Amino acid sequence: MSMLTPPELGGEYRITGDRYPRMRRRRGRHRIVLGSLAAVTALGLASWGTLELISVFSGNSTPLGAAHAAGCAPTPTASAGGRDTEPVAVAKVAEPKAVTVNVLNATTRTGLAQDTADALEKRGFTIGAVDNAPPELDGKVKATGLLIGTEQAEKDGAFALLSAHVAKADTRTDAARAGDAATSVDLILGDAFNGLAAPKAAAKALTALTEPAPKPSQTDC
Repeated sequence: MSMLTPPELGGEYRITGDRYPRMRRRRGRHRIVLGSLAAVTALGLASWGTLELISVFSGNSTPLGAAHAAGCAPTPTASAGGRDTEPVAVAKVAEPKAVTVNVLNATTRTGLAQDTADALEKRGFTIGAVDNAPPELDGKVKATGLLIGTEQAEKDGAFALLSAHVAKADTRTDAARAGDAATSVDLILGDAFNGLAAPKAAAKALTALTEPAPKPSQTDC
């Protein structure tokens, strides 16, 4: 009988041999795989957190991950004072004396065309015809006004100039205009017209066209 066999275990079921049985269970391969996966995940989270901290402390209030996911990550551009800005197009605006305006009344208010023409002349515009609107437009202009001119008049900034003095006026180009009409702009006074914009308001509108403030390059998210 071996020394490993207790006396009370008599009979044919005896423990024999001179080695102790292996009591520790073998480590499964799945534990090794899970451990490796956990290590990789922890490393990835640590790297992401570092990028987020760098983004916050560098002045970008939107986390990098969220910004890129939303498609609004900042675009580096040249700027003054260190702020990212994007260029803004400057509109061409004509000089009042270079614009000949035909003032036409499409409303039922008597004398509106002449009063408006006198006010525009005081502001430096050259006045052409002063009359009622043609039948196809009479009573059909619901906005403050309708500006009609050639594409060249639009490019030269006549529309931009008049739109500052007649707020919210619609515009239309007419390629068929010829002769004196090709160098002038028709101002059709509509139902919503209550007078020209105040001189200060017109000057502010023109400044916004000729000296626009730079816009931030980063899209709001």
